[in-house]
Amino acid sequence: MNNNTILLKPGTLWTSVKQTTQKALETGALKSISTELEIVEQDGVQFLVRILTNINNKQKAAKKKDIHGQQFNPFLPPEPDLFVTEISNTHLCILNKFNVVNHHLLIVTRNFVQQETLLDLADFTATWTCLQDFPGLVFYNGGKIAGASQKHKHLQLVPFSKTDIPITPLLALAKFSHDVGIIPTLPFLHAFAKINITDDIITIYEKYKTLLAYLGITEINHQQSAAYNLLATKEWLLIVPRKLEEFASISINSLGFAGCLLVKNTEQMQLLKEIKPMNILSQVAWEIR
Repeated sequence: MNNNTILLKPGTLWTSVKQTTQKALETGALKSISTELEIVEQDGVQFLVRILTNINNKQKAAKKKDIHGQQFNPFLPPEPDLFVTEISNTHLCILNKFNVVNHHLLIVTRNFVQQETLLDLADFTATWTCLQDFPGLVFYNGGKIAGASQKHKHLQLVPFSKTDIPITPLLALAKFSHDVGIIPTLPFLHAFAKINITDDIITIYEKYKTLLAYLGITEINHQQSAAYNLLATKEWLLIVPRKLEEFASISINSLGFAGCLLVKNTEQMQLLKEIKPMNILSQVAWEIR
């Protein structure tokens, strides 16, 4: 049963995002990271590769400690100038302080929950509530190995259209067996599901659990048995289990498997071009069984 109380008024999210963004820019709360963009093509995918040019502030924030010596939690409470709206009785929506893409949203649990906990129905309810007003690409970095920089559970939503997502052409090639799709051109372990326009949130959540089961990811002592990346739109779900956080110091999170990669400098960019993006993704994901 879904006991979530939705507090977000339909049709208001985009206005709230714009208003909060303007305020956060004026107060300096929003620290956008400037990048240079290049396209690197491999296996029919136009990978979008950005070179980060000012990540020092984000690195400093990640290392901040509270008065008890614990890692600083920016979500408890969230910074007031970054707060967008309440979504439900369990989740809030805030701006990503260190955004690369404009209007990058974080869907955060009100209370502390470990990022390495499997997503639950409340997470999906809050996320899909936002997707109704703010279509885009949802992603979840399930654990540090999957690229999570914060321990507090949060999903992320970026306003990508279908044509903005580089892996979109590959999704049409998916072959299905018992509601689990495999994309033949992806050279690493993954599981894919289509979402029908008639699917309710419980059905979508069950599809997520079906993909986890296919990949052998379970819950052990209230934590996930393996790190993984989740990508989702209103039309599909994709899960990729992870074995490594980075390749040759190039960090990979969920967006990498959507075809969007970030590198820190020209040396990393050159390495990525030499190794090729899909080959790097294969190194940090699990081999196909």
